[in-house]
Order: sequence, then C-alpha cells, then structure tokens
Amino acid sequence: MSKGQLGNRKRLEAISSFARSIGKRARITCEWCEGTKDLQVWDYRPDLPPNMDTLALLCRNCRELAGGKKASPKELQSIRKALWSNIPAVAVGAGEILVRCYEPRVWGAIVQSIMDDNIKTQLLEKIRIENINRK
Repeated sequence: MSKGQLGNRKRLEAISSFARSIGKRARITCEWCEGTKDLQVWDYRPDLPPNMDTLALLCRNCRELAGGKKASPKELQSIRKALWSNIPAVAVGAGEILVRCYEPRVWGAIVQSIMDDNIKTQLLEKIRIENINRK
C-alpha cells in the first residue's frame, strides 16, 4: 500500500471515529438543510486533522452542493439557516455555498450571521471577487 493510500485510510478512520458524535449532535439530520436521507459525514477542512468543528453531517444533495453543484433558490433558503450554527463546518461551509449564488439578500444573511468577523470578511471578499469575475 502506498504512503498516500495509507494516509487517506487513516484519515477516513479518524473521520469515522467522529461519526456517532456528529450524528448525535445533528440529531440524525443534515446540518445544512435538515434532510434525513443519505447522510454522511462531510470533511470541511481536509487540510486539518478531523475534529468536531471540521466535520458536518450532510445529505447527498448538500454534499453535491459543497462539491460545486449550483443551488436552487429553495436550497439556498434552507442552507441559509445553517449560517447561525456555532459549528464552523456547518456555518462556514454553508457560507461558501451561498457565496456562489448571486442574491444580495443571501449575502446579507452572511453579514448578519454569528460567524467570526474575520470569516465573514473572507466570505464577503470572495463575493466581491465572484462579482468582478462575473462581469
């Protein structure tokens, strides 16, 4: 087994060790949209060691959104609620999805959220860059 495969396997085992606690925290619902189907732990910060703040329980659709799928207005509305979570993987992850949409009221939700001001600033800067690139 290669070094990369071994490292990935150990990471997956570490993530798996948090699954029960994350499921309990999420009350077995998607932490973004509150769906209950096809739930899996999602790794928000694969560059860091997994922990309760970097992992979230998401449904398949929300994991696809995290992977780049474009969100519908209905999906954006349900994900917007996640901005008020005190769990970084939930709030900031949802913020990353909302940055990719082009609705000012959604951006306003980022400003009003309880996220750390530095994170809000980073997300709002991404919105500014997205708007420049869009023109």
